[in-house]
Amino acid sequence: MTATALVAGVGTSVAAPAGAAAYNQECGTGYKQVNQIPIPDRGAVFLAYNAATGKNCVVTKRNSSTGSPLWVGSWIQRNADLKSKQEQYGFFTSYSGPVYLDAKGKCVDWGGEIDGYVVARYKTNCGTLSALGTEHGR
Repeated sequence: MTATALVAGVGTSVAAPAGAAAYNQECGTGYKQVNQIPIPDRGAVFLAYNAATGKNCVVTKRNSSTGSPLWVGSWIQRNADLKSKQEQYGFFTSYSGPVYLDAKGKCVDWGGEIDGYVVARYKTNCGTLSALGTEHGR
C-alpha cells in the first residue's frame, strides 16, 4: 500500500534546493514559470503561463531522470470547475505533462503526484500582479 500525502497551499513560490527538479520549458515556447509546488525528496510540480495565448500549463518533474519509471501525474482545472480538468498520469522516468488549460483571467486549481506523494493548490494564479511588478501567476 502506498501512503499518500496531500499538501495544499496558496499561490506562493518556494525556491528549489540544489539538485532539485527545475522547469526547462517543457510547456514550449512562450510559457513562463509562474508557480511551483515542491514534492519533498521526489521533485516538483510547475505551473507555467503563456500571456500570448492565455493558456496555463502544468508539468510534474522528478528530481532525477535516471532509474526505473515511477507513477507521475499532472493536472489543472479552472477553480472548482471539474469539467475543465486536464490531466496526465502514468509511469515516467522524468516528467508528466505538459497538460494545458485555457484559463485567462481565471483562478486555477492544479497539482501533481510522484510515486504516491500528492500535492495541490487551489484558487491560485488568478491573473494579478504582485507589488513587485512580477507575475504572481495566472
